[in-house]
Amino acid sequence: MQCRVCDSTRLDLAVDLGRQPWCNHFLQPEEIGKEPFYPLRVLFCQNCATVQLDYTVPKEVMFGDHTYLSGVTKSLSEHFRNIAGEVDERFFKNTSGKSVLDIGSNDGTQLKHFKPLGYDVLGVESSKTTARLAIDAGIPTLNEFFNLDVVRRLGRKFHAINAAGVFFHLEELHSVTDGIREALHQDGVFVVQFLYMKRIVENLAFDQIYHEHLLYYNFQTIEVLLKRHGLSMFDAYVSPIHGGSVIGFVSHKGRLPASARLQELRAEEARDKSNDYATYLRFMERIEQMKIENLAYLNAAKEKRKCIFGFGAPVKGNTMLNYFGVGPNYIDCLVEKNELRRGLYSPGMHIPVVIEKELKGLPDIYYVLAWNFKKEILANNKALLDKGIEFYFPVNPKDT
Repeated sequence: MQCRVCDSTRLDLAVDLGRQPWCNHFLQPEEIGKEPFYPLRVLFCQNCATVQLDYTVPKEVMFGDHTYLSGVTKSLSEHFRNIAGEVDERFFKNTSGKSVLDIGSNDGTQLKHFKPLGYDVLGVESSKTTARLAIDAGIPTLNEFFNLDVVRRLGRKFHAINAAGVFFHLEELHSVTDGIREALHQDGVFVVQFLYMKRIVENLAFDQIYHEHLLYYNFQTIEVLLKRHGLSMFDAYVSPIHGGSVIGFVSHKGRLPASARLQELRAEEARDKSNDYATYLRFMERIEQMKIENLAYLNAAKEKRKCIFGFGAPVKGNTMLNYFGVGPNYIDCLVEKNELRRGLYSPGMHIPVVIEKELKGLPDIYYVLAWNFKKEILANNKALLDKGIEFYFPVNPKDT
């Protein structure tokens, strides 16, 4: 294959997580055992250092309709509120007729925070269910896959364009990036929010690798893509959201110089060899050791006849469960707030999902798959902790 970013064919295997189901395909009872499995492998581009999947599940399968909702988690909604306030305060507070486009706008949570600040808002969301939820909540939303063709049909420019947790999903990567450049006002700002691969490696958060995430960016690699399409990042910082995400600010190429903190983040990557092939080979070795340690913990708990529930049914949790081979033999159920997952089963491992407020009993241990919201989870469940229920975090990054 060719590199998704630079077209090079100099690609080498870095991480192999075996054959896995599309992990956002939570199953109806009649689908159990019938779900397809696909290779889940990460390749390293020896030309531009971008790490990426070698197999693409078609976007129509993954994003035509799904059950993920941005608004379910309080801390994520608060993060989006802060982003809207920051963008407005820094760039557009005194701009008349200001507008914002959100790519992959989900249920409209991000745009709900821009609207009270006086923005003309528009979302583009491929999932039918979530687009309808946004529209019903008063957020204008196009139910389409964003690309250059959509932008040309819109025929308008936006002061702010946002892409939160979507820029690494893109099958039509170059058409989408061209579309962003075309839709961005001359003095506009593209806010790109993406999982930071440097943090994924440091935190051993390999569960953030799944078929929806086709690409995994560091600063060096995303800037290769942006420059190819006439854009450049001028500022950025790393937020604790999702265990470590980049909040990057992008303009038309050459319009603004790189900030001091962006230059320091680039230098830190170079010092830590974050874009070296050897770093990713070590990452795979650490994943294998993590599997051994987690299975030892779970086996010890079962030998003591402890009851274990999964805390949350996040998409990424299915990467971990499938790679570890952890199913109902270890975990009785996955406890979830998102009611779109009521009565469903996890793909591959077939663990039933139970809605939190409908739970009949309590476990001895919560195996926390939604580890990226650790602070919120511990704060909300103090009463359970006081009862002696253990919350075990298989991934345990700082500041989450």
